[in-house]
Amino acid sequence: RTQIAEQQKRLEALKGDEKLKREIEFETKLRALLADYNYSLRNVIALLDPNAAKTATAPVRGARRERALKRYKNPNNGEVVETKGGNHKVLKAWKEQYGAETVESWLQ
Repeated sequence: RTQIAEQQKRLEALKGDEKLKREIEFETKLRALLADYNYSLRNVIALLDPNAAKTATAPVRGARRERALKRYKNPNNGEVVETKGGNHKVLKAWKEQYGAETVESWLQ
């Protein structure tokens, strides 16, 4: 019951707050003006600050470490393959022919 009484006191204090009244009045008039011109708050923000949409929607990405360049040298024919990933055509063929463990031992 004391919480209800406290809440009612706060509500009465807010009703008498001139600053809050002016803020509510401003918001009401602003929303009416937006409706008159068929604008949304997003339209107004984009109009006032064109860069706001770009900065707000830009995805936050962590700095991802670049893959290291790997060099494989085939001792049988001296051919060298440089790759940053394991999806290299020649490297796959070597792994199929000689076995993945053997090809990994060719890493320089």
